[in-house]
Amino acid sequence: MIQWSRVRQLRDEVGADEFDEVVEIFLEEVQEVLIKLRNDTVRSEIEQNLHFLKGSALSLGFDSFSKLCQDGERNAAAGETDSVDLPAIFAAYDESRSLFQTGLAENLR
Repeated sequence: MIQWSRVRQLRDEVGADEFDEVVEIFLEEVQEVLIKLRNDTVRSEIEQNLHFLKGSALSLGFDSFSKLCQDGERNAAAGETDSVDLPAIFAAYDESRSLFQTGLAENLR
C-alpha cells in the first residue's frame, strides 16, 4: 500500500529537515482536493482532481491510492464519471495515510 522506497527517495531528495514540511503540505493539499471531490456532486472537475491526487500520491509512495485515482481519472476522461468509485478512493486515502503515519518512523531508519 505504501512504497517506502519512494518515501525514502523523497526524503533524500528534499532533505530530512524539509521532509516533515513536505509531508504536511501534501496531506493538507490532498485533504483540500478530497473535500472538493466530496462537494462536486455533478463531478464537473473529477478528472482534474483525480489527476492531482494521483500525482501527489505517487510522490509520497501512496501506491494503492494512486492506482485508484489513476483508474478514476481514466474513467472520467472516457466520460464515465458515474463509474468512478469515490468511496473506495476516500477509503484508500484514509488507510494509506494511517499506515504512512504509523509506519513512518519504522520505515525511515
